[in-house]
Amino acid sequence: MPLLLPSARGPEMAPWCLLGARLLLVMPLLCLPPALTRVHHFSAPNTTLHHLALAPGQGALYVGAVNRLFQLSPELQLESVAITGPVLDSPDCVPFRDPAECPQAQLMDNTNQLLLVSGRARELVACGQVRQGVCEKRRLEDVAELLYRAEDPGDGQFVAANTLGVSTVGLVVSGPDQDLLLVARGLAGKLSAGVPPLTVRQLAGPQPFSSEGLGRLVVGDLSDYNNSYVAALADAQSAYFVFRRRGDRAQAEYRSYVARVCLRDANLYSYVEVPLSCRGHGLIQAAALAPGALLGAFAAGPRGVQAALCAFSLAELDASMERARRLCYTAGGRGPSGAEEATVEYGVTSRCVTLPPDSPESYPCGDEHTPSPIAGRQPVEAGPLLQLEHSISAVAALQADGQTIAFLGDVRGQLHKVFLNGTQGQVYHSQQVGTPGSAISPDLLVDSSSSHLYVLTSQQVTRIPVAACPQLLDCSSCLQAQDPLCGWCVLQGRCTRKSQCRRATQPNQWLWTYENSLCLHIQSVLPAYHPRQEQGQVTLLVPRLPTLAVDEYFHCAFGNYDSLAHVEGPQLACVTPPQDQLPLNPPGTDHITLPLVLMFEDVPVAATNFSFYDCGAVAALEAAAPCHACVGSLWRCHWCPQSSHCVYGERCPEGERTIYSTQEADTQVRGPRACPQVEGLVGPLLVPVGWESRLALRVQNLQHFQGLPASYHCWLELPGQLQRLPASLEEVAGDSGLIHCQAQQFQPSMVQRELPVPIYVTRGEGQRLDNARTLHVTLYDCAVGHPDCSHCQAANGSLGCLWCSHGQPACRYGPLCPPGAVEPLCPTPRIETVEPLTGPPEGGLVLTIQGSNLGRDFADVQDAVSVAGRPCRPEPSLYRISTRIVCVTSPAPNRTMGPIQVAIKGRPPGISTQYFTYQDPVLLSLSPQRGPQAGGTQLTIHGQHLQTGGNISAFVGSQPCPIQEPVCPEAIVCHTMPQAIPGDAVVRVVFGQAQRLLLASPFHYTANPQLVAAEPSVSFRGGGRLIRVRGTSLDVVQQPLLSVWLETSEGAAVKLQSQDPTPRSGCKAPAAAPQACIKLERGWLQCSSVCSINSSTLLLCRSPAVPDMASPRRVFFSLDNVHVDFASASGGQDFLYQPNPRLTPLHREGGPTGPYRLKPGHVLDVEGEGLNLAISKEEVRVHIGDGECLVKTLTLTHLYCEPPPRVPQPSNGSGTLLQFVVQMGNVRLALGPVQYEVEPVLSAFPVEAQVGLGIGAALLIAAVLLLTLMYRHKSKQALRDYQKVLVQLESLEIGVGDQCRKEFTDPGGSRPADLMTEMTDLSSDLEASGIPFVDYRTYAERVLFPGRGGGTLQPAVEGLGEEGHRAPVHQGLMQLSNLLNSKLFLLTLIHTLEGQPSFSQRDRCHVASLLSLALHSKLEYLTEIMRTLLSDLASHYVRKNPKLMLRRTETMAEKLLTNWVSICLYAFLREVAGEPMYMLLRAIQYQVDKGPVDAVTGKAKRTLNDSRLLREDVEFRALTLMVLAGPGPGGPSRSNVALHIPTRVLDTDTITQVKEKVLDQIYKGTPFSQRPSAHTLDLEWRSGLAGHLTLSDEDVTSVTQNRWKRLNTLQHYKVPDGATVRLIPQLHNGGGVISQSLAPNCPSGENTPMLEDSEEGGIRLWHLVKTPEEPEVAKARRSSLRDRDRERVRAKAIPEIYLTRLLSMKGTLQKFVDDTFQAILSVNRPVPIAVKYLFDFLDELAEKHSIEDPETLHIWKTNSLLLRFWVNTLKNPQLIFDVRVSDNVDAVLAVIAQTFMDSCTVSEHKVGRDSPVNKLLYAREIPRYKQMVERYYSDIRQSPPASYQEMNSALTELSGNYTSAPHCLQALQELYTHIHRYYDQIIGALEEDPVGQKMQLACRLQQIAALVENKVTDL
Repeated sequence: MPLLLPSARGPEMAPWCLLGARLLLVMPLLCLPPALTRVHHFSAPNTTLHHLALAPGQGALYVGAVNRLFQLSPELQLESVAITGPVLDSPDCVPFRDPAECPQAQLMDNTNQLLLVSGRARELVACGQVRQGVCEKRRLEDVAELLYRAEDPGDGQFVAANTLGVSTVGLVVSGPDQDLLLVARGLAGKLSAGVPPLTVRQLAGPQPFSSEGLGRLVVGDLSDYNNSYVAALADAQSAYFVFRRRGDRAQAEYRSYVARVCLRDANLYSYVEVPLSCRGHGLIQAAALAPGALLGAFAAGPRGVQAALCAFSLAELDASMERARRLCYTAGGRGPSGAEEATVEYGVTSRCVTLPPDSPESYPCGDEHTPSPIAGRQPVEAGPLLQLEHSISAVAALQADGQTIAFLGDVRGQLHKVFLNGTQGQVYHSQQVGTPGSAISPDLLVDSSSSHLYVLTSQQVTRIPVAACPQLLDCSSCLQAQDPLCGWCVLQGRCTRKSQCRRATQPNQWLWTYENSLCLHIQSVLPAYHPRQEQGQVTLLVPRLPTLAVDEYFHCAFGNYDSLAHVEGPQLACVTPPQDQLPLNPPGTDHITLPLVLMFEDVPVAATNFSFYDCGAVAALEAAAPCHACVGSLWRCHWCPQSSHCVYGERCPEGERTIYSTQEADTQVRGPRACPQVEGLVGPLLVPVGWESRLALRVQNLQHFQGLPASYHCWLELPGQLQRLPASLEEVAGDSGLIHCQAQQFQPSMVQRELPVPIYVTRGEGQRLDNARTLHVTLYDCAVGHPDCSHCQAANGSLGCLWCSHGQPACRYGPLCPPGAVEPLCPTPRIETVEPLTGPPEGGLVLTIQGSNLGRDFADVQDAVSVAGRPCRPEPSLYRISTRIVCVTSPAPNRTMGPIQVAIKGRPPGISTQYFTYQDPVLLSLSPQRGPQAGGTQLTIHGQHLQTGGNISAFVGSQPCPIQEPVCPEAIVCHTMPQAIPGDAVVRVVFGQAQRLLLASPFHYTANPQLVAAEPSVSFRGGGRLIRVRGTSLDVVQQPLLSVWLETSEGAAVKLQSQDPTPRSGCKAPAAAPQACIKLERGWLQCSSVCSINSSTLLLCRSPAVPDMASPRRVFFSLDNVHVDFASASGGQDFLYQPNPRLTPLHREGGPTGPYRLKPGHVLDVEGEGLNLAISKEEVRVHIGDGECLVKTLTLTHLYCEPPPRVPQPSNGSGTLLQFVVQMGNVRLALGPVQYEVEPVLSAFPVEAQVGLGIGAALLIAAVLLLTLMYRHKSKQALRDYQKVLVQLESLEIGVGDQCRKEFTDPGGSRPADLMTEMTDLSSDLEASGIPFVDYRTYAERVLFPGRGGGTLQPAVEGLGEEGHRAPVHQGLMQLSNLLNSKLFLLTLIHTLEGQPSFSQRDRCHVASLLSLALHSKLEYLTEIMRTLLSDLASHYVRKNPKLMLRRTETMAEKLLTNWVSICLYAFLREVAGEPMYMLLRAIQYQVDKGPVDAVTGKAKRTLNDSRLLREDVEFRALTLMVLAGPGPGGPSRSNVALHIPTRVLDTDTITQVKEKVLDQIYKGTPFSQRPSAHTLDLEWRSGLAGHLTLSDEDVTSVTQNRWKRLNTLQHYKVPDGATVRLIPQLHNGGGVISQSLAPNCPSGENTPMLEDSEEGGIRLWHLVKTPEEPEVAKARRSSLRDRDRERVRAKAIPEIYLTRLLSMKGTLQKFVDDTFQAILSVNRPVPIAVKYLFDFLDELAEKHSIEDPETLHIWKTNSLLLRFWVNTLKNPQLIFDVRVSDNVDAVLAVIAQTFMDSCTVSEHKVGRDSPVNKLLYAREIPRYKQMVERYYSDIRQSPPASYQEMNSALTELSGNYTSAPHCLQALQELYTHIHRYYDQIIGALEEDPVGQKMQLACRLQQIAALVENKVTDL
């Protein structure tokens, strides 16, 4: 869009029309057309852009992207699109037509790797990533039109790299006949590894893009060099390739290189490369050619994240290459010194030679016989031009207007413009392009006109002006931009490029920053201002003014007035506008300032401001001194005194004298001193009110009025009136005189003692004389401010004031008082008040006496005051004449009392009516005696006579204690201040200058209270919710508060009270309670509630109520002076206010006024909104009358409560009806009246039926009705039972919430032994020692052969028998291993074995595990076998019931699947699921150990399994033993010194249980297999009195009673808390039954319950409880129906009695269970590839067999993974961990595993009264876990499929984990025993198979048998 300039002004154009154009310099915000400043963008949604190409001439732009090619206009408008992908392809396949040729092919994105323009052929060359990087040609005019694509390309047509991240660069070179393509690429995929890194390819001909017959850079092994290409560049003669590579085979270090090839060399004979070095910096990242230089951006900084720009001279570069070429042609590559300076690189056979010296000139581009490729050894070096903060990814260069500009794009998306000026580079502009953080592509292109730059990022293409000159709107911004392409074109008035300024070559026409140019400016204007009343000429001085042509002119614009400028050198003369062309002066000013703009045509050239003044306005603005203002102003104004006019020039009327401006230097009558003026008052200055006075003023310079008689007047500006007095002139010698005003008596109303009144003089009719300065006459009134005689006599003597007794005594002006009424002496002093009236005997008290006539000065009272007969020394600085004496008392005996007396000389003394008493204050006690270090404690000091003196201050130690008024005789209340450190501080009270100390009971500063927990953290706005706050030292706080700051809106209505928190009205009145809300600054409120101190560790607070329209901003606790935010106390949880709940009134049958009818036994359901947002059901109180309705369940919208079974009584004042009231904190909701009703009893046989119908019909109908009613009753009863179970379960679980939280702290609060602390310590231990995982071999053997325990497969072939016997066996087993690789043999073997009736299920599992071990090194093959067997299994079950598949492990296929999953998930177990499972295991062990465990029955108090629950209440106490651990069996071997290790045990623990816990603590982090057994050690108690005592479960001290022997415990031995023990080796087997009965390898106590089996000689053992005696016969009959019923009844009793204990255990473990399940189900984690592969295979099986039932597929996946592997792992953690798993831990894990199994089922999980306890425990969580399982399956289904190649790669890696050859041989040997067992059947099956016959499988097996037979027994 062209710039529209205004046309020439016509006659009708208003004068202001061109002001905007003329003031361009003054108003730079002129809007330019959008075309000049607009930045264009192009982006394609969901598409990544990679390359950019520009067509020569027409300017069309081409963008290579993923699956797209875009054609854009120069303005980035989309013109055409070509779709290039996705394509069915694989990088491992050559391009194919038939997909069958590449089975692994899949749809792949086609990323553009190379995009070039062939200008001669008008073609676009595009090479993609797919099909091994082949290229295609498209028409430039429309890229959608495909010109060529090879259908069956050969490897010679593989052009671009087929791997993302490997760069490909290229050039289209114009040859004599056709264009050629030069392509360089890095090392890519394996199929394209043979493609040379640099090739010359033809663009036309029968095989485009083929390098056949053209140059190829042959490389011995490209991986040795690993070229990475940065750019391909070309000038008129050569092509340059910039790249990075390794130095050679011996070096791993990468260096930067540039290679050169002649453009006319199609065979690459001329290839020469040399290293590049940007001094001190890293590898090259981007490059571009600039005129005469190669620009390279190199990595810089310590980590290579910065950048440096270097410029390499092309002349120097070519010289270095020519030197290398010459040395390699003629000198064998060696320089004059003999060192090798050039060589033939890349491992080819060619070598540097010795040709004739003229060979380089004869063959400038090489030939067949010249060596190639040549590499110079000497690097070309350059110093950095500049350094940048971020790495550079793109470089472009431009030379315009003689300047070289570089454009740098960095990896953060910033584009930098750099001016290359000599050896330096200067960044003059940087801007963000595209999304921040998105790197700029190397394809940075400048258009053919050099006006725009195209910038590419992965998201968009942006067109940016090369120079932003049009955006710079004025000269200063143009030059300050420092854009080397921009300058200020003076006569065009805009910022332009030099070529766009028409007269740029002429001096001073185009201003440029880098020539120290300054903008044109008007240096001076003469005159600097001008009177507005006349026109005149001004001269402008403009340095460096451009020269105009003869017919061109400058003109001046004064605002809107134009004036032609006459130029003389740098000066211009212009005529000012006439008065009628000037705007009016602004009000209150004497001038107007207009812009003065020097213009050329309509272009502003320079500008300044010029002022036009008005002398008449100058005088009018200063009425008090118009002459002074006129001649003293900035302007050249003169004063005409006779006519009182301010004029400019010589304009006074003829004959009138003129007073000239100060600026006139050639006259004496000038300036303000020459003005007629009043200099000042001659007298009097003070004028008394009411007395006639005559004023006189001195005047000057009245000679200007000579010969002109006139009258004079004095003017006084009295309050409310202007008083005029006639005056006369008395001339004095010289030019001065006196003005005498007429005598006048002034009577203004006086409110102050003195009143200054302005005065001035006028001459004639209002001609005012100037006041030389501000003049005032002071009126005064003696009566004002002198209320008594002393004040009057103390007044200034010059005022003449006397105390006059005439009439009403008063102070009057002397002449106004009759002579006899003057009082020379004042009356007797009068004492009105004295403060204070008590003081200490030491004196020194400051006493204040107030009254009247207390002296007229301090001398009168200096020795005149006595107090109770003792002198009182007055303070001169505090004395106030007549009214106040402040004195300091003298010492006096205690209880001295008397009046105060003031005796002034010559007058009778004044005596007070009040008496002063000397009294001795005594401090007696203090309360409280301690408080927090932060202060704020309200301290009460008790004593006697404490109200002594008026200046009382208290101190606690060195800190003041501000006193709270009033001070009482027996008590002083103050508030302590902060203290630096805790400790005692003596209380001190100061009475004046006397002090008293309370030494007997000092105040103790304690440590500040600390808050560690606060919950809950939410409340309704109504407040009142109980907040439990835990901390330390809370009992030292006097009044803890919970406060909230609120920001109130206008509509908030709040009851506000005073700011004082505890005001006291008097000594007897108690302190008032703190107000609910007080107002703060900024209009905020603070609402508070007082907390109650429960103990030193617990506060109970109620949440404050907050108004509805107020917004909480801060919730905090005020603990005296300690303020703690709620979030800090609650661990980061902010306190939240929720809207008050709303409840719907009860539905009433009798209308709105009727009561709600309540049926007994029914649960009340109340609906509402937001009910549980800020309260729990335990906190809700519901009342029906005076009875309570027990809340059973509280949800967001419902409240269920159970009414009282009996009808309650009405509450007070509610009449006869029962009111239903819900109380939630402070929120009280009355929902109406309730009435109980009794359900009528329905008759079984209605009377109407008996009468109305026949007996038979009546019986039939009654029976039907009865059955129907019974059915409905049963159905409703079952539903009610189910709901009631759920309500009870929820009530129980919520009820134990507090108990679960208490698990985190010891009941006594003194021992921080909690689960979280244990787990935190465990986490820190894990970081040091790690989780005790078993190694892979142990894991595999435990999984494959679970029944063998510790005796897994042992090598048996080695070491047995003679060598001659072992060799054939070994050979036979190896042949069997090879035979197993035959899929037909292996499948036949499996099917044959499974078909044998005597082949048991155990045999099947064993053989499957043997096969898994034998084929472990070939897991891909094992996977294929497993897939085949599972497919056969699916076909079998589909015919029956598909849901039964994989339900059990009945076939070898299912066992193989189990083994395969276990092998594949070992890494996932270690890296992901292992840690949460181990933490769960440790948490269970810790929780079980916290409660007693019966060593005989094995039952525990803390468990999840009701069958292992210790139901009896056993009292126990936690002890901490100090275990002495050191070298030897009792301590870890790594210890060299004895350590004291604290160990937590219970006093009810047996000695063996204690030893186990001690070993757990000592060997924390040590695998269980490396620990000593508890049965090899004894526990020794080291006591100071008893010495060393060895403890055991049984000894002579054991208690035996009625054939029951109790195992010894710590309680039995009376081991105290903190006792020292040590584990020592067993020296003898002490004969204890337990020690003898348990094997050394068996765990202790609770692991092996010792029931009846532990009887010995009729003695029965017991630990915590005695098991009931039960004969063996009774045991056998236990399965009878009656006993089963009894057991069921007993089981049903468990929920009511013990479910709470189980729920408590569950609550403490819940987090660890959740963490484990989340890890198993890969929450927020990628799924293992094996799981994805397995599930995809199961999906394929379902699709293959047309199974559409999602439940069936869910069952398959659950059976194959979750139940088959994870449940087994959960139940048996010893599979993966080297740990001890006790029976109780195993029982808890069984419950958790069962919960996991229940979560995997698709059927609905319902519980009832008869449900097992284990199902009741997790009834609430199982639905959530089911959702997790469903989400797990859904996420796997939606994730990308696991490819066969990825799975094979993972299996290959896993195959090497188990590499034990002896174990594999043993597996093969055991496998052969099974083959031998069914040898004939297997041989028969192999011979019946025709394919097996061809493969001679039976024969091979017979050979194996011949080798192995008769050797099995020897092995």
